[in-house]
Amino acid sequence: MEAPNLITERLRLRDWRDADLEPFAALNADPSVMMFFPRPLDRAQSDAFADRARAKLAERGFGLWAVEAPGVAPFLGFVGLAEPTFAAHFTPCMEIGWRLARRHWGHGYATEAAGAVLDHAFGVLGLPEIVSFTAHGNQRSRRVMERLGMHYESKDDFDHPNLPVGHALSRHALYRLEKRIWASFSDSASK
Repeated sequence: MEAPNLITERLRLRDWRDADLEPFAALNADPSVMMFFPRPLDRAQSDAFADRARAKLAERGFGLWAVEAPGVAPFLGFVGLAEPTFAAHFTPCMEIGWRLARRHWGHGYATEAAGAVLDHAFGVLGLPEIVSFTAHGNQRSRRVMERLGMHYESKDDFDHPNLPVGHALSRHALYRLEKRIWASFSDSASK
């Protein structure tokens, strides 16, 4: 199944290309990009991540899209949907996530691309709810979640089960967005 391209005013969310692997490895090796992950990825780990993302897009018709800004940059990073593979009080679920190269931060690209993914998730895929989560200290990602209209309640905080107990990044904030809320939020945001 071929995943559709998602087009916004400034961005194109598309399938992965071999040419994306080198810039993707560079962003995954950047300590500032990977600050809220357990460690940066080496080239083999980065390539394996891209291969899995590409396979999921082909298999399901949605997943983690590569993002480009035509006329600006052929590859910014990824934005898309994934199913967490760990057990938690909110799983099973569909998560929206993003990872962009440092030089593309601060331009609203993550919010713009994530908005297109949410439109697709709720409008085309008919999903009832999307979640997003990050380490508590990741204020940049949390602000994106808030700009998307996602709702946070401290009672949903959790310790990420894939991190050791007591790890500095283990405590995570969970944000939720229901389809009906997105519909009213995106309508009011477009006016």
